[in-house]
Amino acid sequence: MTQAELRLCSLLLQEHFGEIVEKVGNSLLRTGPRPLRLLVGDTGLLLDQVKKALCVLIQHNLVRYEVQPRGCVEYEARSERILRILRYPRYIYTAKTLYGDPGELLVEELLLHGLLPMSFAVSRVADRLTETMEDGKTMDYTEVSSTFVRLADTHFIQRCPIVPESPQNTKAPPPPAPALAIAEKDMYVVPRLSLVGKGKRRNSCDEEEEGEHKAKRQKQERGSSETPPDDGIYWQVNLERFHQHFRDQALVSAVASRMDQTSSEVVRTMLRMSEVTTASGASHTQPLSSNEIFRSFPAGYNIGKQVLDQYLALLADDPLEFVGKSGDSGGGTYTVSILCEELGDVGTWSVPGSPFPHPSLILLLLHRFGSRCARIFRLLLRKKHLEQKQVEDFAMIPAKEAKDMLYRMLSENLVSLQEIPKTPDHAPSRTFYLYTVNVMAAARMLLHRCYKSVANLMERRQHEMRENKRLLEKSQRVEAILASMQATGAEAAQLHEVEEMITAPERQQLENLKRNVNKIDASENQVDETIFVLESFIESTMKRP
Repeated sequence: MTQAELRLCSLLLQEHFGEIVEKVGNSLLRTGPRPLRLLVGDTGLLLDQVKKALCVLIQHNLVRYEVQPRGCVEYEARSERILRILRYPRYIYTAKTLYGDPGELLVEELLLHGLLPMSFAVSRVADRLTETMEDGKTMDYTEVSSTFVRLADTHFIQRCPIVPESPQNTKAPPPPAPALAIAEKDMYVVPRLSLVGKGKRRNSCDEEEEGEHKAKRQKQERGSSETPPDDGIYWQVNLERFHQHFRDQALVSAVASRMDQTSSEVVRTMLRMSEVTTASGASHTQPLSSNEIFRSFPAGYNIGKQVLDQYLALLADDPLEFVGKSGDSGGGTYTVSILCEELGDVGTWSVPGSPFPHPSLILLLLHRFGSRCARIFRLLLRKKHLEQKQVEDFAMIPAKEAKDMLYRMLSENLVSLQEIPKTPDHAPSRTFYLYTVNVMAAARMLLHRCYKSVANLMERRQHEMRENKRLLEKSQRVEAILASMQATGAEAAQLHEVEEMITAPERQQLENLKRNVNKIDASENQVDETIFVLESFIESTMKRP
């Protein structure tokens, strides 16, 4: 794990869970798997604090545990899962795009709590939606639960592993930690629940009586023998399914850029038909016949079977191999290639068929080294291997400048130097020195820089918030006063008087702060999109035989 990843993980844990959880998580990230005793000693926290922090991390699937042969339990941080916290806004926005407000809030609640029973998630979302509706309108539980079922059917959410039932007659002592498991066929099975009810609004009297009802509610929960209908069945967000959706969208955009809109709709239809049946790590989708694709094709395009076959043939003959033909039954069977080079924007590729989504890398070269370095890099991508003299001739750059640029890119691991000796003694005068692009090294370098960029953006946002902390607190107090006065029916003059508590310069400062924070948030999301492309490329390249 690099220092940039460690720094970013620590910032994410601190921002979302607080200092205690961050200290425990950071210790596990730095030292690797550790038992509870060593973890307490390393962090300097109380035993109870470490236990609660581990409970939080385990509930959010950020830490896993394993029982060692000697009986002790070791805890290990999942750095790749912690880095996914950066992508939470994108998951929520995707759920809103696909399933509307109920889907957005269901995914948000599951990400916020780590895992939840279906009944609790549905009631929470129904209450939140009811609060945003007009007076007299409420959100029915059945509408939210139907969205929950659709999310499970499309595998965007899944059931959490549970403790398997042990035989009743066994007398063996229980293990130090339970081993959780779930059958693959049960991961997306929604229990049949009769959730009847409507969302409730939170009134001011509820907030006043919350304190006195809290103890009574806890007592009832302890004494009551009634359990929820889905007790013990917890659900979590399936992040890999969201990543599959992002990859499919990038693939469709790539086809639209390279060919046309109808071709991208053909690929979209094939991906939609096989989105549930295709495994997350598969290299191709399930084979689909031409007749099946034609029956599932959107009616709005109004193309015939013969035209569809022509589009499929064009996609299969394309050098980038978006679509592959796997048989001739049913008018021909086709698959969509997944572990390939289409994740980048093909329309912006300067080298057709290049195995690297390098627009971001070209931009990096342009900003750091200038247009001539970018020209040399494109040349090496196209020609694969070149000597220094050949680089000078093909790029039409003076020898001194070409040598300097090649060495600068070599020091940054953007290009590599390969020696091909003519004789066994490796004499420099009888050795060819060829420059080439080390694709994986360049991808990892750019990914490392992306992690550093996101960490810098997060620290900048925290700095902006700290510098304006007093003003933000004042603004929140004024907004709270205005809300309470509006609820009691205050006059407009009184409201205006309260609003004037914030002066014009302070209001301008708040606007600037809001604008800066919004820019930082947008930049984080843009960098995360690049991170997703690079991680997908590295993962697919490593899986490729």
